[in-house]
Amino acid sequence: MRKLAVTEFMTLDGVVEDPGGAEGFEHGGWSFKFQDPEGMRFKLDELMAADVQLLGRVTYEAFAAAWPKMRDDAGFAEKMNGMEKYVVSSTLTEATWQNSEVVHPNDLAAKVAELKAGGDGDILVAGSATLVRALAALDLIDEYRLMVFPIALGAGKRLFDGIETPVTLRLASAEPLASGTQILTYASVRD
Repeated sequence: MRKLAVTEFMTLDGVVEDPGGAEGFEHGGWSFKFQDPEGMRFKLDELMAADVQLLGRVTYEAFAAAWPKMRDDAGFAEKMNGMEKYVVSSTLTEATWQNSEVVHPNDLAAKVAELKAGGDGDILVAGSATLVRALAALDLIDEYRLMVFPIALGAGKRLFDGIETPVTLRLASAEPLASGTQILTYASVRD
């Protein structure tokens, strides 16, 4: 059975959005100021272990605008473009990025159950804070993988803003990087 893993770039004060939006993604935002080979290896390994991406509309649109134009030697871009992608949206009617499909929010729980039963590789949720909150409310997240960067922004969208039910987590691993970034992996604790 597949595991659903949330993967986020996060500031010390919990901000997960890049104020530059899609342009910030393409041209480097606050997270790109802290480059660590170990962090890049973690992200590559994480992606290569996944078969599916589940994305919110805003993240999907930023990724779909950027990734088809990217090339790299490590195979990151090839994997991103080739893997199955599901965008959860009540406003999109079609998904144009290769191997993408739109899922209505009303169908989220059923789609996640279908995806979890459908293979072995992880289901990744990158960015997509609104989607993460919806998944957390449905208790569908198995793991949170947070790259916490040594910067505080003071403003911006935070991962757990507005949650209605507490999210209880157990630290599974912590890896400090040379830049001061921490890779923290938390498993969801279910009662």
